[in-house]
Amino acid sequence: MRSSKARRLKRIKPGYYNPPGGRPIFVPGYPSLQVLVLGRKGPPTLAHLRWWTTRGKAASQMRTEEAQVFDHVDQIWGKDVLHIWDRGFAGNPWLTQAFVRGARFILRWPKNYNLLDEQEQPRLPGEISKGKRSWDHHMLWDARHQCECKTGVIAFPVFDPTHQQSLWLVVARRKNQSPWYLLTSQPAHTPELAWQIVLAYARRWQIEMTIRYHKSELAFESPRLLKWNARQKLLLIAALAYAYLLSFLPLQPDSLAHWLLQHFCPRTGKRSRATPTPLYRLRLALSLFWFFHPPPFLSAL
Repeated sequence: MRSSKARRLKRIKPGYYNPPGGRPIFVPGYPSLQVLVLGRKGPPTLAHLRWWTTRGKAASQMRTEEAQVFDHVDQIWGKDVLHIWDRGFAGNPWLTQAFVRGARFILRWPKNYNLLDEQEQPRLPGEISKGKRSWDHHMLWDARHQCECKTGVIAFPVFDPTHQQSLWLVVARRKNQSPWYLLTSQPAHTPELAWQIVLAYARRWQIEMTIRYHKSELAFESPRLLKWNARQKLLLIAALAYAYLLSFLPLQPDSLAHWLLQHFCPRTGKRSRATPTPLYRLRLALSLFWFFHPPPFLSAL
């Protein structure tokens, strides 16, 4: 990834007129893959979290790590779980892993990736759904923009371009926004089945919020350690804190998390009170609680 520190140091400063130029400076990142379990309601739960490196003695390949994580999930839940993946997993390598294991999945398909229509002709998702009226319309809550959005739904039988597996393309058309093209192995030949696919994918916004939290608040992307073993230990400690915070959810009026927020991190704003996963407030509340009431082993020290 591009180094923000190098970009900051190369800015023009008062009194200097020849800043260092050249190509942008890139630094190696730490690839990771996590599995979050989410139901129709409620917060997500951390089930698996893995990091790997592409350098040094412990170097590993992304496809190898992905296959191992997929096998781990398949051994635990088998075909009972419905996988939900975003556009970063679209493509032949990941679909091959899903087809080999017979996984049930919902995958958001990019608008510029081809699929095979019923006549087995390669077409873009927008071309397949162009000119077709939606089967049904509903007002759905948009968690990202915090408003209700009129959404129409329609589905088409399609095939994977490489393996020619029979799939369904569910198109969710949202007013004044780009549509969702959802490729799924689940049947979607009726409006009711198509809405189940759309509602299942809409739950992924809670996952996006938890990923944003562990990247920024827990600093998963900026460990200051050079050796891989020390870095992995630090990330494992951070993962335990991450899973511990998620275990406090969901918020209930008589829950411990609600009591912590009310007494150690109160907020009067409507946005703060309506947040379903207030992980930032919860971390601050726990920090203040342990500051004023340290655990016994810390008091002994």
